Amino acid sequence: MINGKTTLIAHLGYPTETFKAPMIYNPWFDQQGIDAVVVPMGVKPDDYTTVFPSLFRLSNLRGALVTMPHKVATVELVDDLTPTARIAGACNAVLLREDGSLLGDQFDGAGFVRGVTRKGCRLDGARAIVSGCGGVGSAIAASLAAAGVAELALFDARDASAHALRDRLRAHYPDLRVSTGSDDPDGFDVVVNATPLGMKPGDPLPFDVSRIAPGAMVGEVVMKTEYTPLLQAAMARGCKVQVGADMLFEMIPAYLEFFGFGTATPDALRAVARIQY
Repeated sequence: MINGKTTLIAHLGYPTETFKAPMIYNPWFDQQGIDAVVVPMGVKPDDYTTVFPSLFRLSNLRGALVTMPHKVATVELVDDLTPTARIAGACNAVLLREDGSLLGDQFDGAGFVRGVTRKGCRLDGARAIVSGCGGVGSAIAASLAAAGVAELALFDARDASAHALRDRLRAHYPDLRVSTGSDDPDGFDVVVNATPLGMKPGDPLPFDVSRIAPGAMVGEVVMKTEYTPLLQAAMARGCKVQVGADMLFEMIPAYLEFFGFGTATPDALRAVARIQY
């Protein structure tokens, strides 16, 4: 029951139809007796810089979850960023602190890495390729670097995005081999789709699946369907896969701590979640 004492967490993005987080957080809050609620709020890109600061004038708002297409834009709208968010060049969580200032953090990459690691994927010394160098792709690349991969290949339809991420990675990880300009997954241990491809029927695959090694780990960020065409094709080749929702479940414990709501295990969250596709 939402009441006058309920703490609000805004879930900012556009469109909202694919949002899954409210179907995980809100059942968890209900089970734990926490008087809080995650509320989807659709904000178009042209309105974001106006709507964002206005929301944080609400007295019962604790913070915000931020998703596509606003993760990069949010970096310029907060007062402080954690080191992870700075490296990623994007943030997906904003905390309204007691002094009224806004702290931005980034959990996408941590969620992805924790998920594939729990599935037995060894990242230390691995070769990884990430297609999509926006907010989520940058975060995943940063976390893969922190996990010790030896090589990262970055691809984006906009070369400038890939080059900027390459430069940020090299500044923090000078020994990391980073390349740009190719989406050929041949020879890579970890293959990541961090683009929206797969959200709409008829989307092309982000990689030539025939070039992915059968033993590779293929990860997805799209959550509109559980097993996207990319993951289905990868499984048919014998690859291990990680669905987009796995990344979400793995990062939520960090979110809960960030917002001051305690913590949870991914398994406990799955047990109460009411996700519908």
